Amino acid sequence: MGESPRWHENRLWFSDWGAQEIVAVDLDGNREVVVRTPFGLPFCIDWLPDGRLLIVSGRECLLLRRELDGSLVSHADLRGLSDKAWNEIVVDGRGNVYINGGPGIIALVAPDGSARQVADRIAFPNGMAVTPDNATLIIAESHGKRLTAFDITPDGSLSNRRVWADLGSGVPDGICIDADKAVWYGDVPNKRCVRVREGGAVLQTINLDRGCFACMLGGMGKRTLFLIAAEWRGMENIPEVARARTGQVLTAEAPAPGVGWP
Repeated sequence: MGESPRWHENRLWFSDWGAQEIVAVDLDGNREVVVRTPFGLPFCIDWLPDGRLLIVSGRECLLLRRELDGSLVSHADLRGLSDKAWNEIVVDGRGNVYINGGPGIIALVAPDGSARQVADRIAFPNGMAVTPDNATLIIAESHGKRLTAFDITPDGSLSNRRVWADLGSGVPDGICIDADKAVWYGDVPNKRCVRVREGGAVLQTINLDRGCFACMLGGMGKRTLFLIAAEWRGMENIPEVARARTGQVLTAEAPAPGVGWP
């Protein structure tokens, strides 16, 4: 069951959290298990500016860091902010590390591993993306059926909260931004990936036969849309779904290249 796709060093990386693995796949379909986590579910991933990989170990409320020698160490302990499961992560172009989850909050993790809350009252926080000018963070509020935007201040705090797009029946999960300032979002219950502009106008819909957990623009010129899809039967049935191995990585040609972070 894939989640958190990222285009990095000419490969698509994602978390196969049912198998407790971080996987990288090239454009020829060659697959490598890069990390096997010793405990917990590796929900989501991203990279520090120096190239070290960050892994959200959600149920343990830890942010792990993969050192250049392949070892895993603790980068941040998030239990002081919330002991509920943590979920998505994005690192912007200035090295700000944003992580969400818990009781609907977003935290900012400093280089020394300290963390502080920068937003709350998020209706099931999910995918996050940062615009290429590092000025705006957009977050998917799955239970709110909307995309919400914040201004990023010089110290990494978030301000000027606003609805970026009301999605109607849409249930956004993982997201990414393109050069036309549109956002793609995966939608698990509606089994689709949707491209919207600010304000909520739908530009394109890709319908699937299973839930779309997340999407990422990558490949040559970042013009390939990668879709992470799988059957979904609820959190209570994760072991059953993981054994069924219904996860897929699908591709589609994108009308505009990817920009920003992740």
